[in-house]
Amino acid sequence: MDSKETQHGCAAEEQDFDVIIIGAGVAGVNASYRLHTQAPPGTRFTVLETRDSMGGTWDLFRYPGVRSDSDIFSFGFAWSPWHRQELLAHGGDIKEYMIAAAKRAGIDGHFRYRHKVVAANWISEERRWELLVQEAGRQTPTVYRSRFIFLGTGYYNYEQPRQTEIPGIADFRGKVIHPQFWPEDYDYTGKEMVVIGSGATAVTIVPSVADKVKKVTMLQRSPTYIISLPNRSKVRDLLFALLPSTVAHKISRVWWIMFTYLVATICDRFPAAVRERIRRDNIRQLPEGYAWDPHFKPRYKPWEQRLCACPDGDFFAAVRSSKAAVETDTIDTVTRDAVRLASGRSLPADVIVTATGIQLLFAGGIRFSVDGGAPFDVASKFVWNAAMIQDLPNVVFALGYLKSGSWTLGVDCAARLLLRLMRELRARGAAVVTPRVDGDGDREMESIPFWAVLNSTYLKGSEDRFPQTSTGIWRNRDNYIKDMYAAKWGTLGTGLCFE
Repeated sequence: MDSKETQHGCAAEEQDFDVIIIGAGVAGVNASYRLHTQAPPGTRFTVLETRDSMGGTWDLFRYPGVRSDSDIFSFGFAWSPWHRQELLAHGGDIKEYMIAAAKRAGIDGHFRYRHKVVAANWISEERRWELLVQEAGRQTPTVYRSRFIFLGTGYYNYEQPRQTEIPGIADFRGKVIHPQFWPEDYDYTGKEMVVIGSGATAVTIVPSVADKVKKVTMLQRSPTYIISLPNRSKVRDLLFALLPSTVAHKISRVWWIMFTYLVATICDRFPAAVRERIRRDNIRQLPEGYAWDPHFKPRYKPWEQRLCACPDGDFFAAVRSSKAAVETDTIDTVTRDAVRLASGRSLPADVIVTATGIQLLFAGGIRFSVDGGAPFDVASKFVWNAAMIQDLPNVVFALGYLKSGSWTLGVDCAARLLLRLMRELRARGAAVVTPRVDGDGDREMESIPFWAVLNSTYLKGSEDRFPQTSTGIWRNRDNYIKDMYAAKWGTLGTGLCFE
């Protein structure tokens, strides 16, 4: 065997990179573009993806009506305008847009599919990461090496949804579906469907199936805020009619970045006024006499959990049609053909959809270690600039906004920070950058849970899986303009150790 060949027949130098991006979702595609166009000359990178296609969330979720609940103008890539005018885009369209954007940018050749990273060990002597990668069709993992790792893995488990105990579900003789694994070509025509949950997934599924099912009921323990947004607007149509589409897109993008942040701020400062505005809007769209309380009266303030957006009020239109209904109750038990409620009522069911949330997971479950030592305890560490982890060298992770902006804006901040750190290392003649709490003046750190910004049920109990945040440079993201400034021009002298 040639000295340059591995046991799998691949050239050894092809497994050695400056940056390995893990994940081919929005974060991974965006980071790939940034590296392709702005990294120091000669930078070698690749994208490793467990699934067999790019798309991430938009490749995984295929339930009826799946779409983004963020505006597409700020959710899309800054470097690849979304030329259509609808506000909330369908999941399949987003995936096609990502594939087309990557092809136009010439980065699609960097993606390696069906490559699952199972472990990563930092070798201090070599100043490199060694990754164990399970490639499809190979019995033993392949070793990849890289100076940097960029985690575009998101924050939930792609293989295992959140498990919720539903009494009697084993006795049910109909079909049970979790939206994360919606069966291809499943025909629900004429069926009685019960969707358990009240989050964005349930609010999306209900109007999407209402035209075909006999009836669909959204069963919730407690309601969420549902707001209607026009999917098209006369102003936006006029912009795209009068201006080049690229210009119209940029104007729309800036508007929605500002508008989303403004809405989150108003919700924080004037929750009672926002609640009343949503209440009036809900009542206006519901059938006369339909109970707003308790079905649409959450126990929390607006934006303490995510607001659920429905395009053109489709959720309320489904309720008005009498093909959809909302029940606010708890489950006593599931029988052979129904869901019996604590109130004594019974909901007939041919199919039960468990839209009960996602299971959180940091870095796709990759096992990190340093110099072959014990597994790295992420939960005991703090995050630096919302993109690096205390004591973990040369790793940048990408998490977007959950509240004050779209996901893509936040992950782009992380990609820009990676580029800046690479240039800074080159300028200093260094090879390693590591966040250190003792590099921040040995101050006592206040510990704040990573997901403190929201109190959604699926986020609770995740403290042992995610790092902690604090204040100053150790805070989480909350303002896109400020965060992008910090990524591109903010201080690198606090909390970082260069070697």
